[in-house]
Amino acid sequence: MSINVLMPALSPTMTEGNIATWMKKEGDEISSGDLLCEIETDKATMEIEAVDGGTLGKIVTPDGMENVPVNAVICVILEEGEDPSVLDNLEIPEAAPVVAVDAPVAAIAAAPASVAAPTPAPAPAAEAAAPAANSGGRIFASPLARRMAAQASLDLSAIAGSGPKGRIVKADIEAALAGGGATATATATAPAPALAAVPLAAIGPYQDIQTSKMRKVIAQRLQEAKQTVPHFYLTIDCEIGALLNARKELNERSDDYKLSVNDFVVRASALSLRKVPECNASWIDGGIRQYSGVDISVAVAIDDGLVTPILRNADHKGLSTLSDEMKELAGRARAKPMGLMLEEYQGGTFSISNLGMFGIKEFAAIINPPQSMILAVGAGEQRPVVKDGALAVATMMSCTLSVDHRVVDGAAGARFLNAFKGLIEDPMTMLL
Repeated sequence: MSINVLMPALSPTMTEGNIATWMKKEGDEISSGDLLCEIETDKATMEIEAVDGGTLGKIVTPDGMENVPVNAVICVILEEGEDPSVLDNLEIPEAAPVVAVDAPVAAIAAAPASVAAPTPAPAPAAEAAAPAANSGGRIFASPLARRMAAQASLDLSAIAGSGPKGRIVKADIEAALAGGGATATATATAPAPALAAVPLAAIGPYQDIQTSKMRKVIAQRLQEAKQTVPHFYLTIDCEIGALLNARKELNERSDDYKLSVNDFVVRASALSLRKVPECNASWIDGGIRQYSGVDISVAVAIDDGLVTPILRNADHKGLSTLSDEMKELAGRARAKPMGLMLEEYQGGTFSISNLGMFGIKEFAAIINPPQSMILAVGAGEQRPVVKDGALAVATMMSCTLSVDHRVVDGAAGARFLNAFKGLIEDPMTMLL
């Protein structure tokens, strides 16, 4: 009996995904554990493995298919010895509706890499299953292609698509522009979206970049955070000469670890949250939830944006342990597809964003809800300071704390930064 492979739910907020690339083609033999395709979710691009073996009989959602609902059939696998003719009369069942769940991260188990079941499931592949209709029917084109065509006043019905199943893609629009494609008529199938009043000629050369689902989610959540969370900011300057000396001395003692300045920042932040527990909290359902565990999220840049691997119970771990864990998590976060489990980057009670390695002196970060604070760390640099009434030179590092005023008041935020400054400027106290 043929096996329907469904679009899996790879995160509790995922309701749909995009098919990035198929690694198998129709007719290929499939073994359990083989990589079938890459799926672009609202979090990352992830590889999907086959659960059952057989022959890949039909790809329902081709390369480039977007907004495929969770539980939709993405392909059909024929069992060993099964006649391929069964595909001729195959009926693709409809999908069961999926509701995104906003559950605590601690209660979320990692979703299976793929789902294979003979139970009814959807087929939002209608768009991909039919060729692009360029003569009065529905025109199939990617969102980017539609936007480019609208901006250039091109008639999509006059353009032949080179994408999956005749879909019009960016390259087709570029080819039409280069060849002087037809302009849109008053009866064009796809109405042009509202455009800026500035003529295109006045804008100059440009390129539209197709954003990943992960980047779109990041944009949406950061916009919501900035609009709905009442931020205020506190900045403090820390002298890090003693920290740099301690780091150098510790690194020279062993080849088993190589501590970074950021490792000291993580350790100092964790211990400061333990000293000022009212800062280790979130605004949840109209009230304050204070956490007993200190879980530090550290921002890591990847191709599609940012991901924040979490150092669990960071206040109970030493510098070398934190350093090793961070290197391992960051390495897997930058792998393609991202090699982190869901629980390794969702959650956390406090975030750190460090741009010091890029020479940034000072900046303010946007809070990542439901967390109530994020620490923005700048570069260590030599600056003139006054010591004992005399001008001197010291290595200073500016740190700015973004705070959710619903949860943490200014005095509590100041106590946190004072505790942090004390630990950074006297790093030996972190080793106790």
